[in-house]
Amino acid sequence: MVNADDFVVRLEKILRHYDLSASAFADKIKVQRSSISHLLSGRNKPSLEFVLKIIKSFPEVNLYWLLNGKGSFPSTTSRQPQIFDPTPIASVPKEANIPKIDKEKSIEKIIIFYNDGSFKSYHE
Repeated sequence: MVNADDFVVRLEKILRHYDLSASAFADKIKVQRSSISHLLSGRNKPSLEFVLKIIKSFPEVNLYWLLNGKGSFPSTTSRQPQIFDPTPIASVPKEANIPKIDKEKSIEKIIIFYNDGSFKSYHE
């Protein structure tokens, strides 16, 4: 669970880092200005949608740092995926339900979750 008070402290750090007012920040992440005001005052807690808008608009913000305070800000790791040669899968059963790719859609974000509770997020 995200501690709302600690989240607000990290949100304020982001505002200072980018030298943005609360209203300019709201405009940048495309939320209502009152949303920021309610978060900063402690009236509301951050929604998942709000958090994802921050991550999308500010790639230097590490999701794990924003939610839990662990890691660093600005992020010291690259958000670009590393190119590697994956080991091919031996075979896929014919009855496997593999979804068809919609040619009108594109991948916006990939998140890899590790068994130690950490994860990596990649954006286009």
